[in-house]
Amino acid sequence: MDTLCDHCRIEWRLGEPMANPRRTTASSSRRHGRSTAAPRPTNRSATRNAGALNGDWLSLTDLGRVYGISAIHTGKLLHSAGLRQADGSPTPLALRDGLAQRQHSGQHQQALWHRGACAPHLEGQGGVAQKHHTLIALWAELLATLHEGIPSIAISAEEMADDIPGELVQPVNRELQARGCSFQVGR
Repeated sequence: MDTLCDHCRIEWRLGEPMANPRRTTASSSRRHGRSTAAPRPTNRSATRNAGALNGDWLSLTDLGRVYGISAIHTGKLLHSAGLRQADGSPTPLALRDGLAQRQHSGQHQQALWHRGACAPHLEGQGGVAQKHHTLIALWAELLATLHEGIPSIAISAEEMADDIPGELVQPVNRELQARGCSFQVGR
């Protein structure tokens, strides 16, 4: 270990980023022009894309939970999208484009996946984020009920359908079909 400053007692190794320096005072970082921000990802492309993809890195299990699917199913979807190799590691494409990064924890190596960057690949294969599941179910139930007709409610399914967010139209139509309702949102 080399000491950068005897006053601040910041320890670091030559050639390594200062991810976990030991400091005695918060103001010491200002004296040396160093930021106290969290360490950046070690993957160069992830660092390059850090502005657009800031810090939402998840394990395969946690990424699957976002979509209400298992880690195994999530891994298969990432593999189908060309982002995950058969051995479970990220493809060079996924690493280069900042969709994945490797984390080393002792002898264990784990890949972390960026939630926002992986979303189009997972959703393109039918994945739907959990929060959308609830919205889709609620909209479908409301529209199906309105389509059947309730005398005490003065709004039609067609009128209510105008308020559905655009990104939910197709999933709501699929849900209505699955429920056996003939009503479809037209846009």
